[in-house]
Amino acid sequence: MHEITISTSDKPKLFSQLTTLLSEIGLNIQEAHAFSTLDGYSLDVFVVDGWAGQDIESLKHEVTKKMQKLEEDQWLPLHLFPKETGTLKHIPTKNIPTKKIKKLEKQPWCSLPKERPEKIGMNYIFNHVNKPISRNDVWEIEASCLKYEKKIASGSVSDLYKGTYINQDVAIKVFKNGSLNENMHREFSQETFILSKIQHKNVIKFIGACTKPSFHLVTEYMPGGNMYDFLHIQKVVLTLPSLLKVAIEVSQGVAYLHQNNIIHRDLKTANLLMDEKGVVKVADFGVARLQNQSGIMTAETGTYRWMAPEVIEHKPYNQKADVFSFGIIIWELLTRKLPYEDLSPLQAAVGVVHKVFA
Repeated sequence: MHEITISTSDKPKLFSQLTTLLSEIGLNIQEAHAFSTLDGYSLDVFVVDGWAGQDIESLKHEVTKKMQKLEEDQWLPLHLFPKETGTLKHIPTKNIPTKKIKKLEKQPWCSLPKERPEKIGMNYIFNHVNKPISRNDVWEIEASCLKYEKKIASGSVSDLYKGTYINQDVAIKVFKNGSLNENMHREFSQETFILSKIQHKNVIKFIGACTKPSFHLVTEYMPGGNMYDFLHIQKVVLTLPSLLKVAIEVSQGVAYLHQNNIIHRDLKTANLLMDEKGVVKVADFGVARLQNQSGIMTAETGTYRWMAPEVIEHKPYNQKADVFSFGIIIWELLTRKLPYEDLSPLQAAVGVVHKVFA
């Protein structure tokens, strides 16, 4: 495991850019610590694993290449120090008075170092560390660090907001207090546990969760919206290359889940979200489950129009139920039609079971 420290002048979406950069290299972010000052500087510390061979020099090389590209885009010059220092440093600016250091929160993701940095610049520090990654509170964040911008969706048990968390655009799912019964507590715990254990370029990125004063679940914000609206409200016609791209990205995300013994159980176009670059990611793990040792489930869950017949009939099912839903998604992408669009959801369920296709 490695610790990477990056310090620079603070900029909008910087934290999001850095987490994306590390993910693109293939690193798994186990912890993230962020600090800011009142006069516009930022310090970000990441504890990561997933680097094959634990070779710090090759890791430094890969991160440096990515950071140089980011710096070119941001107009930040880079000054390299000798290799033996293990540090790449931007031309230093000015000292920061201690009184201007602003503590963001007490949790690990938002804490201050014991000693303030003497100077701020574009600085990368690589250290090999041995830290436990299975702590129960690793995903816990303080609700006070969340900033709300606007409500983007509302349901019977939760509301969804666009907001920010430490300079990163996020989606904040807020569970309504009236819906927090024992079952909902269990669902929240299950979704949080699954999201905290997975990381893939085609799966929604988990940021953290709060349990006080109410239940909040925070993920990356996907400005491209969902594939259902894209097809059926915006009426976008996908070219064949674009359609294949979407299908491949969804299949890669689902394959990753299945490799980790996770069944999504509610795959549909409304749960496929797009980022600013058009990359499609599988989202909404509210009913997802880890496959048990027997490899079968019987509970009926999901959305009828995309649901496999064995799920509707309460028969034993496994990961193949997701594959059926994926097939419906491909049909939907090709035809731009809603599955069983002329039938009610219950009629659609009967149609699926009896193989009556719309």
